Amino acid sequence: MGKAKRKRRYAQVGVGGRSKMYTNALLDTYKDSAMLVGICDLNQTRMDFCNKEIVEKYGARPVPTYKHTDFDRMIKETKPDTVIVTTVDRTHHIYICRAMELGCDVISEKPMTTDEEKCQQIIDTQRRTGRKVTVTFNYRYAPRNTALKRLLQSGEIGEIISVHFEWLLDTKHGADYFRRWHRDKRNSGGLMVHKATHHFDLVNWWLDSYPVEVYGIGRLAFYGRDNAERRGVTRFYYRCHGSENAKGDPFAINLEDSSKSRALYLEAEKEDGYLRDRSVFSDGISIEDTMGLVVQYENKAIMTYSLNAFCPWEGYRIMFNGTKGRVEMEVVERPYLSGTKVDQNDPSYAETKKEKAQRSERLTVQLHWGTKREVPIVKGEGGHGGGDRRLLDDVFNGAKDDPLKTAADFIDGARSILTGIAANKAFERKVPIYIKDLVRLPIRDTVSK
Repeated sequence: MGKAKRKRRYAQVGVGGRSKMYTNALLDTYKDSAMLVGICDLNQTRMDFCNKEIVEKYGARPVPTYKHTDFDRMIKETKPDTVIVTTVDRTHHIYICRAMELGCDVISEKPMTTDEEKCQQIIDTQRRTGRKVTVTFNYRYAPRNTALKRLLQSGEIGEIISVHFEWLLDTKHGADYFRRWHRDKRNSGGLMVHKATHHFDLVNWWLDSYPVEVYGIGRLAFYGRDNAERRGVTRFYYRCHGSENAKGDPFAINLEDSSKSRALYLEAEKEDGYLRDRSVFSDGISIEDTMGLVVQYENKAIMTYSLNAFCPWEGYRIMFNGTKGRVEMEVVERPYLSGTKVDQNDPSYAETKKEKAQRSERLTVQLHWGTKREVPIVKGEGGHGGGDRRLLDDVFNGAKDDPLKTAADFIDGARSILTGIAANKAFERKVPIYIKDLVRLPIRDTVSK
């Protein structure tokens, strides 16, 4: 019998909610080819809860834990091949760069980082070390988005001249960014970086181009105390837990209602002071909820883009106008349902069959002087329109035949956030921002893969 293939070793830094997708994949689907050898976080309570799930859910041994100040020691003792970075966005660059310097490849949750200085640091470290950096853009892998990519790639509507892209975040998901660490722009870069990095990456990928000039306007118009007071709200609270004023508020989440939320957040507060259940109408919010951009791309296409974070339903609409016709796609990821329980805002809330049934996605194409026709889309199962499963297969098994260039590297990661970083600067300065003035990107052909 041949020698058993060595399992690839992974360490993970940051064990909050988003990290679970990777932890679960390593301990389940990819356990025969990969292993989790260490976890790192600033909060021991969260790491202990992670290990509790590892033991109870998978019957595996607990994984060695390391505080964030012992990251180097974790690398030395556990010898990972790859480090998975799922920390707060503003610290991504610290662990991405240090992992590369210590000889590891990196998988980074999006966004890769939050500003141009940190982005340049990642670029320079990659050039110096030659390590591989993968950025996980799961929306590329959703069947509806790959169907649109194939349609545009076919050239059926000719050269793309303009794009209109509207993204709606609802009062469940959208509001959640204003309760937690994302509400501080220093942590997340705001929704233009943290959330819209998905959207800007999709456009870069769909167009097979990249942004060169960005102009935009954004403001906090719905959330925050000032806006609530202007609408006549009189009952305020700092956080939901222990507040009488929070009772009956549809924007409040009760961490006591979920055993996972209680363990990950409420019981972990004593270590780092992080509050997961802040009021969306309290003071201290420094991110925008209403944003509009105009972006020009290297191929001369122009995009108008809008993001609103307080809508009654969640999804997106995108239109491409080409020299031969027009493509339109509308996706309802979560519909509005009257009478939904208040506890739908809890992070552990499970979608009902009725909600799933009312999701929809429609892709159409219409050529000049022709009739509109619908393009069939294969239904995707799982998170992010079915993208999570396909992404993880590429991440842990390696991208195989990839004619659509779906797998993303650090240059894709940089190009996606640079639209949002430029947007933030445009909001402040009220002038167009040129991407070339922000960072020095390497030529892709010279980058180690």
